Amino acid sequence: MIEQQNLIYVGVDLHKQHHTAVIIDCWNKKLGEIKFDNKPSAFSLLVKEVKKHTKKKLSVVYGLEDVGGYGRGLAVYLKEQQCWVKEVNPKLSNARRKSHVTVEKSDSWDAECVARVLRDELHNLPDAKPIDLYWAISQLITQRKWLANSLSGTVKKLHQQISYPYPSYKKFFSEVDGKTALAFWETYPSPQKLKDVLEDELAIFLRSHSNNGLSNKKATQILSLITADGDTYRDFQDSRDSVVKSQVKTIGFLKKEIASIEVEIEDLMKQLGFQLESMTGIEFVTAAELVAEIGDIHRFSSADKLARFAGIAPITVGSGNKSRNYKSKQGNRELHDIFKSLAIRQIAVTRTKKEPRNPHFHSYYEQRLAEGKTKQQAIVCIMRKLVNIIYAMMKNKSVYVMPTLPLKQAG
Repeated sequence: MIEQQNLIYVGVDLHKQHHTAVIIDCWNKKLGEIKFDNKPSAFSLLVKEVKKHTKKKLSVVYGLEDVGGYGRGLAVYLKEQQCWVKEVNPKLSNARRKSHVTVEKSDSWDAECVARVLRDELHNLPDAKPIDLYWAISQLITQRKWLANSLSGTVKKLHQQISYPYPSYKKFFSEVDGKTALAFWETYPSPQKLKDVLEDELAIFLRSHSNNGLSNKKATQILSLITADGDTYRDFQDSRDSVVKSQVKTIGFLKKEIASIEVEIEDLMKQLGFQLESMTGIEFVTAAELVAEIGDIHRFSSADKLARFAGIAPITVGSGNKSRNYKSKQGNRELHDIFKSLAIRQIAVTRTKKEPRNPHFHSYYEQRLAEGKTKQQAIVCIMRKLVNIIYAMMKNKSVYVMPTLPLKQAG
């Protein structure tokens, strides 16, 4: 382990067009500053500037806030140059900036705050390991989230739009955006389009789009509901019908794009060889989300550091003889939310038999409640144990094995 007095710290404030770097020593003395373009041909300027301040027996460590976005190119370059690079959580540097009496905001000061966090938290920060495979998975997951959010928003708009001509539309189909439902809304965006359609004709239509799952009974139900709703025709109905058709086409397009991206994600995940899906509550999308946020598991020397990175490790606050643990609000909140969602799935029960999906975690949850913990505190306990499990599964590429003993006895 290199002693602090033998290091100089380089904090980099990252932007789309350019970066600003500030160099400090172990006493927080500012040694230099450089602003350079965000392109590979300019990255060497940073290394040359840092060398001016590197005396004998001094080593350099770089701190970057965003190694997956604007700072990825620089991180890759520095790693190729065999430089020591750390990933600095933006919340830490932001908190450092706000901790001063006079709060400043400039590229120079932001970079210096990154450098100071790097100096103080050096051995708690994860190493930056910008591996292309992990980055590609991260980019695909980000795109999938955007498409999924767009799909959700469009489905909500479709609900609103078809509620005008079809007040009882929720009784037509089990899902408003199902395959048969979308075909129906596109062909019959309002009751006026069904004016001359007979029951048998509608039944044939439903049968053809539902793989013979729906027919005369559903056709009779839909036509009866439309009659019971009364006349919903309004002026300029054709214009509103075009909106419904457009929304249906958008939903279809988004679903195809999501399916296509999921195929790519699945192919890339196979190359990593993880077996995260063997655990209850993890399907390949959740597994990919974990990988996208964690990256190379070997950049974390222990599960404790991964927990701290995810903001799951508690913060101890004490004064005098009193101390208390508080829930951390720092760390990677995306990863924190993934672990929270996964913890909730562990204590869920099946819909039919009402049996726990993971009996051991369900039992552990009940034990924590019996000890007087709140539901949220018990979930955090599960999250922390899940960090240990996920860490081991990723590091060893192992399969999840359901414990044979209760968690309390298994330790």
